[in-house]
Formats: sequence, C-alpha cells, structure tokens
Amino acid sequence: MARILIAEDDEPVRGFVKRALEMDGHIVVAEADGAAGLERLVEERGAFDLLLSDIRMPLMDGVALALAAGRDFPALPILLMTGFADQRERAYDLEAIIEDVVTKPFSLAEIRAAVEKILRNGKQQRRAA
Repeated sequence: MARILIAEDDEPVRGFVKRALEMDGHIVVAEADGAAGLERLVEERGAFDLLLSDIRMPLMDGVALALAAGRDFPALPILLMTGFADQRERAYDLEAIIEDVVTKPFSLAEIRAAVEKILRNGKQQRRAA
C-alpha cells in the first residue's frame, strides 16, 4: 500500500481522513498545517506516494505547500481539499502540479475513491515509463 502525508488543520477532518485511508491499508502521516507538512516532507526526502492537503490553513496554506512540494518533489502526486469555492479557484492555477481538488464535505467513500484513483494512475504511469 501507499505512504500518504496529510496536511489538515481541522482535527476532526484530519482524523476522519487518516482513518479512512488506513482502512485501505495505507500508511498515513498526518500534520496539523502546511508548515509541519512541508517540514515532514523535507525530513523524509519526499518519501511519500501522495500528498493530501487542505487549501485553507494557518501558517502555510495548501497552495504554498503544493508549490513547495511540486518544486522540490516533482514526482509526488498532490491532491487538495477545500470547503471554500474561492479557495478551489486558487487551485486552478496549480493544474500543472496537482492531480485534483476534492470538495468538502466529502464522504468516506468519496475521499477513498479520489485517493485510489490518483494512486492507481500513478502506478500505471510508472509502468508505462
């Protein structure tokens, strides 16, 4: 299974997503904001199969995290989440480095499916290369 890094400031959402992905057998590391997420990403030299980040967070938002991750770890797939329409629009500027944006609130099945789709596509692309 995959190693997934979550950056989400809302503890109930962070816990929900972490548990949902662990149900699928993934190893999930969860951080409370983008700055902590970037720090973990750098410490582990990008050794994750997916970065899943909220867009709107204190300290460092998901857009800044995605830009830093895309620059330093260009092969790392990035999936963003948001409950705010204006924040989703900000993510459109990141189309070159992110895979998708999941709109909150989402169900257990929706987040699991979004993650699985990205992981499956990544494996197919690696096989084709």
